[in-house]
Amino acid sequence: MQCYISDADFQIPEPTVVTLGKFDGRHRGHQKLLGRMLELKRQLGYKTAVFTFDTTPAARIEGKPQKVITTNQERRNNMAKMGIDYLVEYPFTEAAAHLPPETFVREILAGRMQAKAIVVGTDCGFGYRRAGNADLLRQLAEPCGYHLEVIEKAQDHHRDISSTYVKEELDQGNMEKANELLGEPYAIHGIVVHGSHIGGPVLGFPTANLLPPPEKYLPRNGVYVSRVLAGGVYYGGITNIGTKPTVAGEHPIGAETFLFGLDADLYGMPIEVQLLHFVRTEKKFDSLDQLKAQLERDKEYGRAYLDNHGLL
Repeated sequence: MQCYISDADFQIPEPTVVTLGKFDGRHRGHQKLLGRMLELKRQLGYKTAVFTFDTTPAARIEGKPQKVITTNQERRNNMAKMGIDYLVEYPFTEAAAHLPPETFVREILAGRMQAKAIVVGTDCGFGYRRAGNADLLRQLAEPCGYHLEVIEKAQDHHRDISSTYVKEELDQGNMEKANELLGEPYAIHGIVVHGSHIGGPVLGFPTANLLPPPEKYLPRNGVYVSRVLAGGVYYGGITNIGTKPTVAGEHPIGAETFLFGLDADLYGMPIEVQLLHFVRTEKKFDSLDQLKAQLERDKEYGRAYLDNHGLL
């Protein structure tokens, strides 16, 4: 996949099928759009191209990170896995914020992206103050030389599937529902870093620690049954999301995972932690011995859950 990152002067060199949006989470609604693009690629022979911004408009306007289910790097990985050919992460500058919708269609979609087909949802919005919509795309289809398809939103029990819906389920720790909406397990990616060094030598539970970036939307603090991809192999695990309140000192919110069947040094390795099931809330124990006893129970629960539900 070819990525154009923060490049306002990009130029895709061949005709494309285009869609646009934030694609936060790449949930089942997004997959419906992207799937139709891939169908049109097979039918028409054009490459597929996705337009998005390098940051959320709200983040640039408010000057602070906006929480997203998938980071930019995770979004790139997702698009590549789906077989998308081009991903444009356009710089959200002052000029981009004030770009008239018709100019956006003519100069960027039809021009720089060479769109011969455009696929959007019914609620698409673009250009200055999101004044552009599907009706404008219909008006410009013939003069700009593209075919337009407007796709109805995917629904779950009469509710539109959206990133907001997924976040609500994450806030409750309802991983089964969140993963159903996403169409795959919610995941945290990162490089294993050093933690407080009490997991192995003190508690007897060597763990892999991830520090998600500040923009990563995390589920409620607590303990989860997890599936971990490390070194190309999946392992079952138990993951704590939170600040480790029993351990002395202040700790940033992280993901600390004990992996079943793996006792290896993972420091510096990239891993993917997928959360499958909420076990309990994070709590502060009166002693490390109490914490260790609870972790033993968590491990037993996790093994039993995976035995009943399977790892893959």
